[in-house]
Amino acid sequence: MVKTKIPTSFKFDRIKTSNYNFGAHISTAGGISNAIYNAMDIGANSFALFLKSPRKWVSPMYKDEEVEKFHQLCEKFNYNPKTDILPHGSYFINLGNPDPEKEAKAYESFIDDLKRCEILGIGLYNFHPGSSLDGDHKESLVTLAKNINNAIKDTSFVKIVIENMAGHGNLIGSNLQDIKDVIDMIENKDRVGVCLDTCHSFAAGYDITTKEKFDAFLDEFDQLIGMKYLSGIHLNDSKAPLGANRDLHQKLGQGFLGLEIFRVIANCEKLKNVPIILETPVGKDDSVYGEEIKLLEWLEGKSIDDEEFIAKKEELWKLGEKDRKEQLEKFEDKVKKKRKAEKGQDITKIIKKTK
Repeated sequence: MVKTKIPTSFKFDRIKTSNYNFGAHISTAGGISNAIYNAMDIGANSFALFLKSPRKWVSPMYKDEEVEKFHQLCEKFNYNPKTDILPHGSYFINLGNPDPEKEAKAYESFIDDLKRCEILGIGLYNFHPGSSLDGDHKESLVTLAKNINNAIKDTSFVKIVIENMAGHGNLIGSNLQDIKDVIDMIENKDRVGVCLDTCHSFAAGYDITTKEKFDAFLDEFDQLIGMKYLSGIHLNDSKAPLGANRDLHQKLGQGFLGLEIFRVIANCEKLKNVPIILETPVGKDDSVYGEEIKLLEWLEGKSIDDEEFIAKKEELWKLGEKDRKEQLEKFEDKVKKKRKAEKGQDITKIIKKTK
């Protein structure tokens, strides 16, 4: 048995009495088992991590002693790898790639990730569904579903969790219909789930800024896909405005979403049993995640008209004012250029018709 030196204290207290599995994407520098220490250091009840370097196609497999240490620390600190850990797949992976050679390379990396999950006893695996690039979008959905079906057959238990995306056009998963279409093609539906990202949803055009609008979004998700598939939440504010199709994460309360939606989430009965993972920009200072987890725990039980909540909402909104103004100007400029280009195309069509 590997002897492990256990730290005696952490920066933030882990509140196990919270009704929610608030956590964050943390570092694995120095070994995969260090993720547990890093999660404890920010007081997380769940966490995300990369299973290997996100900048490489191939990485060395874990040593046996590191795997054993990972299991020991999960047990020691009461993290259930089957439910409390939501790894993030490599950004390189595109299982809907229309190029067969690149698709095969992506699948190889995908399977490697899933097998790492199963070695570690991790029950969930989140990934970006990819892009159809210059191919047919519907065909890419079929290719993606085929690869998920094959991956389920090639592994034993890990649930494959599809994340919704912020972009449009060739990007898969920017609308819920894409995800429904893929899940409809999955043979073993017990092995597939969905992760909803708050920033991605907002950037893709889903307005979730109030309780009524967020409830409507969840109702749409339930009717189209089904709440039983909801396996995780990525919690991020958005630097870009509604429908901007830009994946720009912001700290909670400082972006265009504002603090109210996070108060709503911190009191949403439907989200009690899934990992809720922060991916807000913290630079190299992970202690910011600890502060945001404490903010989320503080929001539990707070009402919309609570004076302390209102003051905190205004304070955070002011902190993000500069970034919001900058991104709004960029978005408005982009819209103007698009309209000008469309107008030019319309005029060209009229001229051609009169000739």
